[in-house]
Amino acid sequence: MTSAWVQTLKLSLPSLKDNTADADRLIQALKSRLGAGDIAVNLDLLRVLPDILRDADYHIRCVLYKDRGGWGISGVLPAEDQAPVLGMAVDLGTTRVVLRLVDLADGRALEESSFDNPQLEVGPDILTRIHHADSQEGQNHLQKLIVDALNKEMAALCASRGVAATDVYLMSIAGNTAMTHLFMGLNPRWIIREPYIPVVNRPVTHRASQLGLCANPGARVFVFPNIGSYFGGDLIAGILYSGLNLREKTAILVDVGTNAEVVLGNKNWMIACAGAAGPALEGGAARMGMMAGPGVIDRVAINPDTFQMDIHTIEELPPVGICGSGLIDLAAQLFLCGMLDIRGKFVVSACGDRLKEIDGLNHLVVVDQQVSATGRDLSISQADIDSLIRSKAAMYTILETLTASVGMAPRDLTRFYVAGTFGSFINPVSAISIGMIPDLKLDCYQTIGNSSLGGAARILESSELFEEVDRIQGSITYLELNVNQDFMNRFSAAKFLPHTDPSLFPSVKIKPM
Repeated sequence: MTSAWVQTLKLSLPSLKDNTADADRLIQALKSRLGAGDIAVNLDLLRVLPDILRDADYHIRCVLYKDRGGWGISGVLPAEDQAPVLGMAVDLGTTRVVLRLVDLADGRALEESSFDNPQLEVGPDILTRIHHADSQEGQNHLQKLIVDALNKEMAALCASRGVAATDVYLMSIAGNTAMTHLFMGLNPRWIIREPYIPVVNRPVTHRASQLGLCANPGARVFVFPNIGSYFGGDLIAGILYSGLNLREKTAILVDVGTNAEVVLGNKNWMIACAGAAGPALEGGAARMGMMAGPGVIDRVAINPDTFQMDIHTIEELPPVGICGSGLIDLAAQLFLCGMLDIRGKFVVSACGDRLKEIDGLNHLVVVDQQVSATGRDLSISQADIDSLIRSKAAMYTILETLTASVGMAPRDLTRFYVAGTFGSFINPVSAISIGMIPDLKLDCYQTIGNSSLGGAARILESSELFEEVDRIQGSITYLELNVNQDFMNRFSAAKFLPHTDPSLFPSVKIKPM
């Protein structure tokens, strides 16, 4: 695919025989080049266009954008002016925001940076933020927090490449429905109240200045559409990035974050759903759970004969806690070596002196206080394990219910995309061992990293994908799990390790007791 965001044109010079207006001359040339219908030119550009054209001897570079009405012009520069023409892709995460600077002329990624979402100071979860936005003051506060932070990070990212934020002519932003609303200053109140209605599902393109963003004066911002309250633009971007929408064979895409969000389909159809399986699978429900970072346990192995634990931490520093991938590894290893039974309960005889009772609840010491960075034992409680099992059961049941809705079973899948930070670090063997994901051949699983950012960047790499985003959005059917009785029945069956039906997980071999 090729980008058409930047077009170099040599316009015919005006004369007594050709007295076409400046804007009309430019529009006609672009229509001929792009095979487009009408092309929008805003008033601010019209005011400076005559001088730009004459100073450049009608040899220019045009920077374009798209909205529902078609093409528009966000800037015109002399062709000899070698100032960069840049785009900025943004993954607007609930916890972390990631930016990628892109050269609009050729689609090259130039630089990337990230920062913690400053709305965390209001609350770590979406629900708290939406309640905070119930007042106009609270809504304005949340919007200002994210817009100010984006402006600061954009300026710093551009400066790191020796360019300015005013060189940014086009931005693409992908986030969940609530984050998109809070960024745009839209009232999110009805997203969480029955019947769960967003203000808009297809925000499309707006002037950066309208949103408070400090970019080029003519810059435009494309906001990825959503499918309702619980399926946002970050997933639409993920589909675009994965190529699920182009596949002949049916595949599945899973992104675990605030929720577990899943899309099943191919180039002809897609069906999606979301469920509350996220926090525990990311380590958030365990007392020693935390986000991935230095000193956080990300991998665990247990010797089945000696029960000796081999712990790996990020940057190989003394352990401070455990992240999602480490927690799933730990649960899988405890189960496979017989320290957890099929109900997910600690087996006292196998756990030995690692098992301690604290406040009337069994805790398994994973890291002794003498070697932990905290000076305290790092332990996992029975309640932590129970929470993980509920989450893994929800995850598998989402997959099972979604595939069953189209007459398939999870084992029928030949491609399984796993997105996000969760997907980058998870060990599929461990996830299969606890019955969280289907027992497929390992080469069926493909981790695709930050697919939200990847999809946002793809738009900046190729103007041809603008309409594809609309096509993706229009081809998705959303399956509501809250009223699905099959989901609840399957969920009960999945609350065992790996499942009440072990034939679904033939590769999982449990140590004989």
